[in-house]
Amino acid sequence: MDLHELFPDDFVFENEAAAATGVPGTVIRQWARRGKIRRFPGRPSEYAGNGHEFTTMYALPEIEARAATYRPTPQRRPKAA
Repeated sequence: MDLHELFPDDFVFENEAAAATGVPGTVIRQWARRGKIRRFPGRPSEYAGNGHEFTTMYALPEIEARAATYRPTPQRRPKAA
């Protein structure tokens, strides 16, 4: 997806992207760290709205494209004490 194909409404904070796609925020940050999706600087006049000041925004169409093939990995069963 090219940058000129995105609209200002396509940029969302991590918590909004997680709510819209069902992908956890940690996975979204991991995709950005690995270069699979791009991160953008947030607008200083706008905050995430959940008590935290997230300054990184992501393009929702990029996350939705990757979320289509996302499958959560089952975690290990806790060991008995």
